Amino acid sequence: MPKINVLEKHVAELIAAGEVIERPASIVKELIENSIDAGATAVTVEIKNGGIKYIRITDNGCGIAYEDVPTAFLRHATSKVRYEYDLDSIGTLGFRGEALASVSAVAKVEMLTKTPDSRFGTRIELAGGEQISLSEAGCPDGTTIVVRDLFYNVPARLKFLKRDISEAGAVSGIVDKIALSNPRVSIKFIKEGKVELHTPGDGNVLSAVYAVFGKEFARTLMPVDYTYQDVQVSGFVSIPDLSKANRKSQHFFVNHRYIKSRTCAGALEEAYRHSIMVGKFPACVLYLQVPNNAVDVNVHPAKTEVRFMNEKLIYDAIFFAVKSAISTYNQKLLQEKTATETVLQSEKTTPVPRLDYVTKAKETSYTGEQTVLTSPPSKPNTLRVGDYSIQLESEENVSYVADHNQPEYHASQKQQEVLQQSDFRHLDLSKIAAAPQETPLVSEKPHIDSVSIQKPATESAMADSPEEVAEERSGTAEKEKIGNIRLCGELFKTYILAEIDNNFVMVDKHAAHERMLYEKLRASHGEIEGQLLLTPLTLTFSSEDYFALIHNRKEIRKYGFAIEDFGQCSVQVREIPIFLDTLDATQVLYELGCNLRKNKRDITPDLIDDMLHSIACKAAIKAHDSSSDQELLAIVREVYTNENIRYCPHGRPVVIVTSKYELEKKFHRVV
Repeated sequence: MPKINVLEKHVAELIAAGEVIERPASIVKELIENSIDAGATAVTVEIKNGGIKYIRITDNGCGIAYEDVPTAFLRHATSKVRYEYDLDSIGTLGFRGEALASVSAVAKVEMLTKTPDSRFGTRIELAGGEQISLSEAGCPDGTTIVVRDLFYNVPARLKFLKRDISEAGAVSGIVDKIALSNPRVSIKFIKEGKVELHTPGDGNVLSAVYAVFGKEFARTLMPVDYTYQDVQVSGFVSIPDLSKANRKSQHFFVNHRYIKSRTCAGALEEAYRHSIMVGKFPACVLYLQVPNNAVDVNVHPAKTEVRFMNEKLIYDAIFFAVKSAISTYNQKLLQEKTATETVLQSEKTTPVPRLDYVTKAKETSYTGEQTVLTSPPSKPNTLRVGDYSIQLESEENVSYVADHNQPEYHASQKQQEVLQQSDFRHLDLSKIAAAPQETPLVSEKPHIDSVSIQKPATESAMADSPEEVAEERSGTAEKEKIGNIRLCGELFKTYILAEIDNNFVMVDKHAAHERMLYEKLRASHGEIEGQLLLTPLTLTFSSEDYFALIHNRKEIRKYGFAIEDFGQCSVQVREIPIFLDTLDATQVLYELGCNLRKNKRDITPDLIDDMLHSIACKAAIKAHDSSSDQELLAIVREVYTNENIRYCPHGRPVVIVTSKYELEKKFHRVV
């Protein structure tokens, strides 16, 4: 048997350092988090050669006392945790006491630090974990750490680093995430002598988002502010129209700590279900505030993985927060357009004094005076998202303003806010006026055998009105106007054109009718009928899925499954849905268990959901079908009164709206 030896100190430190320090980005992350824990309000990060040769972190935090400086570089030395019960409620970004020790073990480190009450600062040098010098030095309050020649003593790790540009990109990504997670801290990032990022540190979340991602990304966001039990969710999510091709734009923060969480991502995407195109993903910058004792951050050395005490609570909080934001987005946009129309109409009726340039020129020619004609100063461009706004004086000079006490949208910023956005937006039409009485929808589509689609017959209602029947038969082109809806016609036998107040509305009749039928199917199908199997199926699941299925047998019964506990993570299936074979039923049951385990709000399996999609699609009015004015008006009314009908089941938009002012702007009827 080989002899057991105790590792030498420097070998053990190199092994331990390898768990914390993987690349230059790891060093930047650990040191910036230390600066924030030290109370810094401004942090500067500078790198050269991707951070492999040079990293400098400067902050204005509390600094370190002279006698504590050598101790700070010892392993498991920290000022943030003292007793074992402190680990149950960690409120700082760092707590392990490994960062400085790990960095000094694999690089050459120099640190200058000074506390506000000290006359002199302290300078210390280390290389390979060994202290080289310690002395007093003159320096400002705060701490500056310079890291040189990363992995100079571990060539095996050095050769696995990527090119300088790749490592610099990883550092930039870390700095971006930390800047987003702490908007009250001003972060400056300098790469190869050039400033790449500088956040204002004013505490305005929109300021940080704008600085990190730019103006165009910030304009595609809608605010989120929701509290569910003890969990507060705030930040921004992307509007449904502008989704992303991947999940790289999803950023989650728990107690100002950037995390990666399948629970959070799953809740976000579930909230956008049926609101964005299939295969697209929403973007977000979401902040979760939870009690410190309800989240365990002591899971991984990188501290990007956390464990929640109640995963379902976190899932529900994000789901409801995002759903609420999507629901209110259309209302806010409509209020903005309505206010813009009102102000612009009032401006048209207000006389504007004019300067007679000809008379003025004649006067100056006789008197010899020089007159300079100047236009009034233009107002600064303002980007507003919810209760946050950024006033942009110019592209080079940007000032940030926190605006928490103002209403959601203000007409005073109309030309800068409304006109710079997309011309066509999806609006909440139900807020334009009181909903009219429901008109039955005509459809000549055949019934589907597997699911009965109940459709009221407009023809019987119309039989009581001979005038209307005669008008329809004669093909009269006169359009009907009921309430605030005026039907204008149909384009390409596909798109319904209507006027609602001062808005021009276009509705995709197939997509709208498909979503209407889909919602009715989901709401009315109740329990799916099951068929008894002659020979029960015995299926084995993972332990998590097994317990989820057993504890939710009543819920599963609604989907046509009758299951019994068979022990050892197995269940016996005695009934399956009548429209599924055993192979598909097995797949659906496995998906049900997975959805239950993930605490999804809607556990409907994709196979059943796709079936409802298919039924609704086949039964809906098709493009190029001939439709009466009553049918078209009924569809517009349903979209008008039901805010859930904004996207078809596949995520395609149902309705697009443009205001009267926007149309007049395109025809140059207004200035």
